[in-house]
Amino acid sequence: MLFDEPDVVSIFLATLREALGRWCCSAPVCCFMPDHLHLIVQGDTDRPDTRGAMAAFKQKSGFWLRRHRPGRAWQKDFWDHIIRCSEDLGAQVRYVAENPVRQGLARDWREYPYTGAIGHDLREILADAAFLAGR
Repeated sequence: MLFDEPDVVSIFLATLREALGRWCCSAPVCCFMPDHLHLIVQGDTDRPDTRGAMAAFKQKSGFWLRRHRPGRAWQKDFWDHIIRCSEDLGAQVRYVAENPVRQGLARDWREYPYTGAIGHDLREILADAAFLAGR
């Protein structure tokens, strides 16, 4: 396991925050599971570079892994999908936030210490998603 250590998650979160900021992006939700990361990346300007942000994050955090956790590495690529409307965004954010619940790591997403957002208020997004789902 890697992301079950608070200090490690803190390092990776700071690295992610730096990479997203440099490439004009944010994360409506991120969830560090024990052995992987779930993340939604959003562009914040008319010229963001989500791929550049992910490449920068994986490169810098990969250097850390090689130095501090030999034998551990990111997978070569990452899975991406375009979310086309705010209702879909809310559903996808909820899905990511609830991963620890589905895996038996918490009873409620709010209990899991490694779920959060960068540049957004996660609770607000999920409240809006619940409102939209109730229509």
